[in-house]
Amino acid sequence: QAQVVESGGGLVQAGGSLRLSCTASGRTFSSVAMGWFRQAPGKEREFVAAIRWAGSNVNYADSVKGRFTISKDNTKNSGYLQMNSLKPEDTAVYYCAGGRMIAQAPGWYDYWGQGTQVTVSS
Repeated sequence: QAQVVESGGGLVQAGGSLRLSCTASGRTFSSVAMGWFRQAPGKEREFVAAIRWAGSNVNYADSVKGRFTISKDNTKNSGYLQMNSLKPEDTAVYYCAGGRMIAQAPGWYDYWGQGTQVTVSS
C-alpha cells in the first residue's frame, strides 16, 4: 500500500525558514517524481515544486523560485522542501505527492500525503 507522510510544518515569522520532509513507502517506489503542492483556505491546490527521483530535473512555481529548494535522498525514499524568506502568502497546508512525471497539474500525481500546516506571520 502506498503511503506518503509529510512533516516539518509550523509557525514562523515572515522572513524565516522552514524545512519540510516527505517520506514515501509502498507502491510509491514506482513514482517517477515527487511534488510539493499547497492549499490555502478558500483557494485551489497549487503546484510548488517537483523533482524526478532519477536524475536532478526540478521544476518550481514562479512564486517560489529563488526562495524554495526541493531536494531528495533516494536512499531514504525521502524528499525535502527548504523554504527561505517566507512570506505571509506562503501560509497553506503543504502536501507531498508521488507522480508519474514532473508536472504542475495535480492530476499527474497518484499518491498524496495528509499535509502539513505552514503558517507565516507578518
